[in-house]
Amino acid sequence: MSEQTTGTAGVPTASEAPPPTGSAPTDRSGRSGLQRIMSGSVGRNLGLVAALLVLVVVGAVTAPDTFSSVNNILTILRQASIIGVVSIGMTLVIIAGGIDLSVGSVIGLASVVATIAAVQDLADQMHWAVMVLLALLVGLGAGLVNGIVIAYGKVVAFMATLAMLVAARGLAEILAERRTLQVGNRDFIEFLNLDIIGVDILIWIFAIVAALGWVVLNRTTFGRRTVAIGGNREAARLAGINVKRHTMWLYAISGLCAGIAAVMYLGRTTAGTSTHGTLLELDAIASVVVGGTLLIGGRGTITGTVFGVLIFATLSNVFVQNNLNSSVQAVVKGIIIVVAVLLQQRFARPTGRAS
Repeated sequence: MSEQTTGTAGVPTASEAPPPTGSAPTDRSGRSGLQRIMSGSVGRNLGLVAALLVLVVVGAVTAPDTFSSVNNILTILRQASIIGVVSIGMTLVIIAGGIDLSVGSVIGLASVVATIAAVQDLADQMHWAVMVLLALLVGLGAGLVNGIVIAYGKVVAFMATLAMLVAARGLAEILAERRTLQVGNRDFIEFLNLDIIGVDILIWIFAIVAALGWVVLNRTTFGRRTVAIGGNREAARLAGINVKRHTMWLYAISGLCAGIAAVMYLGRTTAGTSTHGTLLELDAIASVVVGGTLLIGGRGTITGTVFGVLIFATLSNVFVQNNLNSSVQAVVKGIIIVVAVLLQQRFARPTGRAS
């Protein structure tokens, strides 16, 4: 028979005392297995699914004739697609402890550059892919500028991207001369309005970007380094990660997502204008935060962000279906954001930040 180690009074010590009969196994922090699961990404995503289901039920009950139709569901997904693409890039930036306030203005600039007369003439002579390529390059370039200023110029991300927000919007207004530039290439418009097996191509673009974002974050060294930088920047540097270069590429990815969103705007509105993407950065940040990504960095999921985007898109649709005031909708969104941040502060733990 093995001996039992005892304390000074002959009683098993606290660290070695057997757990009470019938109690759930706990970890070193005293949490049970269920608590660990519910405080992890699975539990957070289950909460988001529950919130989305509640909104769906509310919509189905309050507008039974229209809300549950296939056309309306596709409308919700279509409305979520552009903000969803931007939110994927924003998720990676925020997980690394950064922020990007410029994505909305970059969308406006990219849409204008892609639709100026010289570019459209070139697209007519060659292929409409020229317009797509230029929009993506503008987004990528703006993101790289942000990343270089932040990583190598050591400017706070908030200020650097705020400067880009102002500059990109101003440049877009100059190039467009404060006018709306119509897209003249019909092939381009027809392609971005295609339905593939009954689903709008914009929804497919969102799905592809989300899938790629998930793979990058969860199945690549780049994703693991992103989480490590957000968890502890100095520790990541000491571990051999080139934090500056990695940060630069994170903002480049965010800018590229803004460029993709600009192309989607062109397909949906058939026009480029400096007003495209106005305040879109706030909706993207809200979706990311509601999706469970910590604003301080170190934790977040692409899946959670997708649910966050769908929650806000469904909420907006419920308000539209019931002819409710948009101002009330803004108030409800604000409440949801505050609750999400409070829950983050309640359940975030140091051990969870690096997960």
